Amino acid sequence: MTTLQRDAERTRAELLAVATEVFAEDGYSGARVDVIAERTRTTKRMIYYYFGSKEGLYRAVLESAYRGIREAERAIDVDSTDPVVAVRRLAELTFDHHVSHAAFVRLVAIENIHRGESIRQIETLKSLGQPAKTLLDEILERGRASGVFRTDVDAIDVHLVISAYCVFQVANRYTFGYLFDISFDDPKRREHMRAIIGDVVVGWLTV
Repeated sequence: MTTLQRDAERTRAELLAVATEVFAEDGYSGARVDVIAERTRTTKRMIYYYFGSKEGLYRAVLESAYRGIREAERAIDVDSTDPVVAVRRLAELTFDHHVSHAAFVRLVAIENIHRGESIRQIETLKSLGQPAKTLLDEILERGRASGVFRTDVDAIDVHLVISAYCVFQVANRYTFGYLFDISFDDPKRREHMRAIIGDVVVGWLTV
């Protein structure tokens, strides 16, 4: 790879990282390309060169954010891992990812406020999401074959339960934390909540 190519990839990655934070903080309407340019010490012209427009940059941010969780899921070795252990790892991995990528959760919330207008324009996201379903399908199939998992639950059911719990504890941390006087930054509470989602999914699936 040439130095020019490496510089281009580095610049694009930096723009995506900063744009992710800006869009997550201010939403699509409130985010300003000038701010992203200033934070990356580049120009609006350079941003438009890489992404075409503000909308193009926002779509690239969404795609990158979803790609992050999908790539993390692939780290689970389904073939050589006990299905009960595998589904617990998947739940805990999702929890860890959401905690360490709060911007991802905010972006998803913002996109839902706008009824998924931009995500519908990103054709690659549907195929990008297939590995997550395939991974769960494989784990559930092995669990059913060995007689440890119930048969009336599918991959989408499991994905929904895990996502709902993991998204909530990031998206609602300030309101929920204030109302019930708890801190989601407390390491002990975080570890406790991480264990809960694993227990919930395993307890629900096992027969």
